[in-house]
Amino acid sequence: MWGALLRRGGRGPGCLRGLASGGPPWSQVVSEAEKIVGYPTSFMSLRCLLSDELSNIAMQVRKLVGTKHPLLDTARSFVYDSRNNLQMRGLVVLLISKAAGPSTADISFQHNMVSGIYSSQRSLAEITELIHTAFLVHRGIVNIGELKSCDGPLKDMQFGNKMAVLSGDFLLANACTSLAQLQNTKVVELISSAIGDLVQGIYYENSKSSEENCLTDDICISTWKEQAFLSHSALLAKSCQAAMELAKHSAEIQDMAFQYGKHMSMSHKAQGKGNIMDYKKLQGAIKAGKGVTSAIDLCRFHGNRALAALERFPPSEARAALANIVYAVTRFP
Repeated sequence: MWGALLRRGGRGPGCLRGLASGGPPWSQVVSEAEKIVGYPTSFMSLRCLLSDELSNIAMQVRKLVGTKHPLLDTARSFVYDSRNNLQMRGLVVLLISKAAGPSTADISFQHNMVSGIYSSQRSLAEITELIHTAFLVHRGIVNIGELKSCDGPLKDMQFGNKMAVLSGDFLLANACTSLAQLQNTKVVELISSAIGDLVQGIYYENSKSSEENCLTDDICISTWKEQAFLSHSALLAKSCQAAMELAKHSAEIQDMAFQYGKHMSMSHKAQGKGNIMDYKKLQGAIKAGKGVTSAIDLCRFHGNRALAALERFPPSEARAALANIVYAVTRFP
């Protein structure tokens, strides 16, 4: 299977093709990848989401029906995922864990592997999804001072904010508890720093200075890339690195995993348009820069960096799946 997918670009099974040749659609990429790691991961945080505590919160959130509180949209996204919004971070962690395989320094623990993945790496993948989900829920907090009458009654919107804080904190607490159970100091440090990056990135996104800054030069592009890394890429990059640490891989392999997670997610963020005005500013600034001429070039630049990182891993169906994820997120209509 993986050989056929790689050969779609006309190159041998040991090589990764360029981005220009395209790739399979997103739904096919995810379906094939989930088969490789052993079970579906799109609802990896479902066990926690169906817990008694969060189920009670979900019942309370039903009171928001009829309002425009963003927590409702967040809840719907857990069930109705669109083209590139599947909960893919845990899936990537599992794929890169399988692509790297066991470390030669960890031969005695290979009996703990299932489908080529350590149980601790599967736990890490779930932790990554829980953290991502927690921050999605926290992003559903609205500014009460900016509400309009059509958004819904004030008391309901205030209630929605309380639910967003409570449920997000619950998910994050569960993730931190599971993280401690891994009993690996470096992994705890990596994921804790990723949480800090997320907080800092969200702060930048919501700061008034960020809204007022115009993207008109290369310095501002660098600022945008820094903010995109903090809010969008740090968690995946550091989770991929942590997965290598759990398998006792070398610092070089850990760095390659980090680079894949960083650049794959950055290429995804460069593709997403988000707010149309921000996108137009970004596109204009990119065109004025010396290194790239369009948002498509920026997207493909990061995609190619992700593929380059994968070259350090041995050819396998897991590596092919990771490459196909890059091809999928760098596709343009």
